[in-house]
Amino acid sequence: METYQPQGQVETPTPEQEKMSWQRFLLDILETVGLALVLFLIINGVSARVLVDGTSMVPTLQDGEFVLVNKLAYRTSLPTRGDIIVFRSVDTKDLDLIKRVIGLPGDRVVIQNGQVSVNDQVLNETYINAAPNYSGEWRVPEGDVFVLGDNRNNSSDSHSWGFLPIRNIIGKAMFIYWPPPNWAAIDHVKIAVAAP
Repeated sequence: METYQPQGQVETPTPEQEKMSWQRFLLDILETVGLALVLFLIINGVSARVLVDGTSMVPTLQDGEFVLVNKLAYRTSLPTRGDIIVFRSVDTKDLDLIKRVIGLPGDRVVIQNGQVSVNDQVLNETYINAAPNYSGEWRVPEGDVFVLGDNRNNSSDSHSWGFLPIRNIIGKAMFIYWPPPNWAAIDHVKIAVAAP
């Protein structure tokens, strides 16, 4: 049965209608918070955000930049030579580092006379800050990689602390997202060398 509501009069909601309105409002808030939480967990499951702290990757990455990391990049494959990766430090708890992969399992890495060679092939490293002023020779064991910073003479990396276990790799650095003037995809130079 319809009732006539004179124009200009506002119908006062009944207590039951007010209760239903508040319940709907609370349900909407819970749905929004729940969806935000699910999205947060999914995003954190597949990516990470990392602050570049220091100058070990200059000129490729600058101190203070924030980088987006793909955590799924190496779930089904190994990194390739030239990839810039984020990993858990081998000698400092709760420290993540960012370096470039130079040697893969089985590779022979030699640094001498300011040049880096992998499997007897000298690398053309246009991305480095300066030629390394140290030398050494390493054979990368199975399950490990050899990493170097692009700022070769100002980087704590495999030349000083040894090999990086593949299990320590968090993911592949993909994009500089902060500060906005530096927005860019990260260049993963392909280093092609003969197999050992």
